[in-house]
Amino acid sequence: MIDAHVHLWLKQDGRVDGLPVYGVGGGRSRFGAEVVQMLPPYMTDGVNSAERLLANMDFARVAGAAVTQEYIDGSQDDYLRRVRATYPERFRVTALYMENGVPDTRGVDGIKICGGRLANPDLTACEEVFSRAAERDLFIAIDLADGDTQTGSLREMATQYPGVRIAIGHFGMVTRPGWQQQIRLARLPNVYVESGGITWLFNREFYPYPSAVRAILEARDLCGMEKLMWGSDYPRTMTVITYGMSLDFAEKSPLLTDAEKQRFFHENARGFYRFGDLPEMPLIHHMAE
Repeated sequence: MIDAHVHLWLKQDGRVDGLPVYGVGGGRSRFGAEVVQMLPPYMTDGVNSAERLLANMDFARVAGAAVTQEYIDGSQDDYLRRVRATYPERFRVTALYMENGVPDTRGVDGIKICGGRLANPDLTACEEVFSRAAERDLFIAIDLADGDTQTGSLREMATQYPGVRIAIGHFGMVTRPGWQQQIRLARLPNVYVESGGITWLFNREFYPYPSAVRAILEARDLCGMEKLMWGSDYPRTMTVITYGMSLDFAEKSPLLTDAEKQRFFHENARGFYRFGDLPEMPLIHHMAE
């Protein structure tokens, strides 16, 4: 399996709505005006490292992961370059676009655009990012504003740069009105959708998230199963569920065929992120068996 949406940091140092975001201990962070559980509480030092993620991946038999970024964590570009160099078979990483010019793309595989947080929501204003991605054969990971606010401008960029691979995150903000418009963008040859955050968006329903499975089926009917990729949104979603549960809800569902699961969990992401030889992931028995 390949996880298309994870986050990593050694130190969280970001902003939300102009206010700082930083760890305060016990897995909690100052998140603007409040303190929230940002990490599982046993991650007491606030360090969200590649090694801790790899332990979760190995236990859940996930071979590779694509590391995205967010303003609320602050730029993790330098750390992610080191992660990519240390674990080249296991990770693909992004540089964070911060609206101050194209980020340094040396040693990374893609560029992250936090579309919903941009001061100017018109994505054609980010053309230099798409141009750099085309020039250096990088992918673009993007989380869009709710609904169809940015679908028109992303369509324009995807059409203008047909060789740039684009992954829409958070499953199109699936619980918000108009989410299907984001999914329909994946009818374009170079646009895909990943499900990072889908368990967060359906949190009130909780595991095994039957509505999330139905949303995956609806998206399949809108753009094809060959355009959908699984993502966990680790580590924030792990404050409620285990890493294994973030994939089990779909992997164990009888509503998806084995061929569809193979595409969703492996084939689509392997091609999109250009993973090479991935390690075999042996089954690790646990103490509750």
